Amino acid sequence: MPQPDIHLYTAATMNGYKSVIFLEEAGVPYDLTFVDFAKKEQHAPAYLKLNPNGKIPTIVDRSEDRAIFESGAILWHLAEKYGKFLPTDPVARSEVLQWLFFQVGHVGPIMGQAMYFQRIAAPNGHEEPFSINRYVTESRRLLEVLDKRLEGRDWIAAAQYTIADMATYPWARAFIWAKVSVDGLPNLQAWFDRIDARPAVQKALTIPKAQPAFWGHADETEFLRENAARFASDVKG
Repeated sequence: MPQPDIHLYTAATMNGYKSVIFLEEAGVPYDLTFVDFAKKEQHAPAYLKLNPNGKIPTIVDRSEDRAIFESGAILWHLAEKYGKFLPTDPVARSEVLQWLFFQVGHVGPIMGQAMYFQRIAAPNGHEEPFSINRYVTESRRLLEVLDKRLEGRDWIAAAQYTIADMATYPWARAFIWAKVSVDGLPNLQAWFDRIDARPAVQKALTIPKAQPAFWGHADETEFLRENAARFASDVKG
């Protein structure tokens, strides 16, 4: 049996789930390598040859004999390669890419910092109230932007389910882990419900490992302890 074109290197994080969501939704066969942060596998020389930034995810497209890193770029590549979840009409296509970049440049980094200061720094003895307030407040503002965008729409862009939705969902849906309220954001919550109901997405959120605490589906106490310990070396005093 021939090898799949796509070999995905990922971990169970918000960015890590994006590519899995696409591949599962598109029904694309792929090989998977779990990158173990506890073992610092993302900094191994062999991995750094694929992704010089030492982050996840990364794909190797065997049909093109090249690696692609950065989650947004991977989604764009996969959408182009398989002709799915990215419209060909130039205006609609531009709309999707604008909202993809909105996630990559704003939703992910800001919510990621809200998570870092509350879920990693604080449990490791570095409580930063100013930073926490800054990132939680800005995360809420970004979710309000999404809620406004989704008014009268089922999907973020181009009147269809696209890579913009796939990129944004794991981050926005983790509002509980970021400790950001979504009260008063009915359009956003309805969008969560629509994507929650997609079987391929729910399967993807178990690959390479389920993290139910991200989505508020499990007691977070033990996971919080493990997560803080795993990334303790990233906390700078």
